[in-house]
Amino acid sequence: MNNLLRGILPPMVTPFDRNEEVDVRALAADVDYLLSSGVQGVTVGGSTGEGHTLSTDEVRRVVGTAIEAVAGRGPVVAGVITDSTRQTVARAKALADLDVAALQITPVHYLFNPTPDMHVRHFAAIAEAVDLPILIYNVVPHVYLAPDLLVRILREVPGVAGVKQSAEDMKLLADLLLWTEPQDIVMSAVDALLYPSFCLGAKGAIAAILAAAPRTCVHLWEAVQAGDHATGLKLHKQLLPLWNAIVGDNLPANVRTAMRLQDRDGGRPRAPMPESSPAQVVAIEEALAGVTAEAQGMLA
Repeated sequence: MNNLLRGILPPMVTPFDRNEEVDVRALAADVDYLLSSGVQGVTVGGSTGEGHTLSTDEVRRVVGTAIEAVAGRGPVVAGVITDSTRQTVARAKALADLDVAALQITPVHYLFNPTPDMHVRHFAAIAEAVDLPILIYNVVPHVYLAPDLLVRILREVPGVAGVKQSAEDMKLLADLLLWTEPQDIVMSAVDALLYPSFCLGAKGAIAAILAAAPRTCVHLWEAVQAGDHATGLKLHKQLLPLWNAIVGDNLPANVRTAMRLQDRDGGRPRAPMPESSPAQVVAIEEALAGVTAEAQGMLA
């Protein structure tokens, strides 16, 4: 799995129709679009996919749809966002028979922060319950796991294969990359700083901006792997304004707006998340124009 989870794995939005039901046809169509854009695989049911709003049955449906649409062309990572060990184990078991490459699992996201020992026990219980690799999705602000705790979990819980490191603190990502072993998978979700993330040694990215501008993000990844840092920096400068335009409390809605502006159907967000505001739409459209036709077309 070390070589499988590598490169650009966009976290997809979950398309909802007017009745807030999952639109599997739109999801499958965007899987095809993303793969045709050169991405290595896809991630579903994460925070960009509003996984916190999905029932277990809906998560299973979304994951199953993605696997069917991918049809062996790359890995599918399944998001699990729940609020207790019991809930997480139950959801993981519900996905255990599907052909997923890994489960992307957040720490608990409610108000209370477990002790370090309880974080270890939480991920150990999941690993004991299902025979699927686990990526810790280190994203919850008040339960943010420090690099030393992440490394401890990686060493003490064999079922945990890696970390998806979020937030904007490159020092934490740099420490994590310094202290982990070559077999550990560290994926960047530092959307604003993918270029330095790749330069530091992240094995790829699972970040919302990948779903908004997949071709450019693929080209950025490939440029860094080839040692073409001039191109990598150029693409970083194109992508940063786009991130600045889509980031916010309605990030999944803004990713959908970026998709719509590229003739892709991302459906609607699930209430109470608002649609992009008129000002956000203008900012996203302007930022997308800055992602040049040359960069967008290199992998066409």
